[in-house]
Amino acid sequence: MSEEPSVWEIRLGVYATQQEAEEVKERVTRLLCPDPDHAPPCPIPWSVSMLHHSDADDHGAYAELVEQARIENRTRR
Repeated sequence: MSEEPSVWEIRLGVYATQQEAEEVKERVTRLLCPDPDHAPPCPIPWSVSMLHHSDADDHGAYAELVEQARIENRTRR
């Protein structure tokens, strides 16, 4: 494997409300760049985005997560 930097995509699926998902996104952003007011450039170039499951290209990508949430929500009642 090459030691040269390259672009990597790390996917994270969460079963959450929009507000909860935005909070997770903000936490991940703070992990990547704990000082948003630093002088550019950022030491590790990065970007983050949020995409609703219904807008994803691969609708089955998080089928196990949806099933897990369905089961856990049913057992909490």
